[in-house]
Amino acid sequence: MTDSIELNSLTLVKVYLINYSLLFVRYLIFAGLAYTFFWVWKKKKFQPYRIQKKFPSRASILTEFKYSASTFLIFSLVGVGIFIGKQMGWTRIYNDVSEYGWGYLVFSLIATILIHDTYFYWAHRMMHHRLLFKKVHLVHHLSTNPSPWASFSFHPYEAVLEAGILPLIVLILPIHPIAILLFILYMTMMNVLGHLGYEFYPKHFVKSPVWNWNNTSVHHNMHHKKFNCNYGLYFNWWDKICNTNHPEYADEFERVVSGRLIETSEESGVTLKTAA
Repeated sequence: MTDSIELNSLTLVKVYLINYSLLFVRYLIFAGLAYTFFWVWKKKKFQPYRIQKKFPSRASILTEFKYSASTFLIFSLVGVGIFIGKQMGWTRIYNDVSEYGWGYLVFSLIATILIHDTYFYWAHRMMHHRLLFKKVHLVHHLSTNPSPWASFSFHPYEAVLEAGILPLIVLILPIHPIAILLFILYMTMMNVLGHLGYEFYPKHFVKSPVWNWNNTSVHHNMHHKKFNCNYGLYFNWWDKICNTNHPEYADEFERVVSGRLIETSEESGVTLKTAA
């Protein structure tokens, strides 16, 4: 137990407000920059990269934003809980890098990403159970053509479940705040990429034995359209192991990328015989 910070109501309110502010600013930076650059400023330039050519309505995007803002109310409470746990000595968070070394810090970051990917896959599949879907996960699937603002658009019940990974990590794994920060940034970046609505990976990416263990923007976009498939977050191995990839995933990816190559080549006046 540490008495470095007094745990009183004022302190906890401050921690909560700081947490919410940081979460909201992080969301505005990652989702806001992606939306502004691809959906507004360079909309015409990147139209060939669109997965679904039609854009969602403003009402849909506003709904995504409002639910994301409410999600951070839940996430901030979890952050306060972790803060209390650290002060009480209940977590395995450590502050001195030399205690475990930089090599372990890198290992803990990779381990956290892998644990989260597994946690997310099985939690996600659970939320698609007929007894839970409408009460827990339907809000996120209001976005059948998601924008970056949908990254954290959750029902409060789902927000609690999504936030559960970090308390689990800090209770079981010695981890430094730097690793936690890098994990959160990576998670946010990949979450926004999954909801970006554009595909930038090259042709045959999903058929390559070197790269096909990574998920793509098409992969998660198909999940929003088809619902009961493509549950993975960062990596594709759980979907492969459990046979939950949509049977047309590879073909859909090739269709999107081939269409992109055709459109961009036509704009430049070049004919791609292999694009079809």
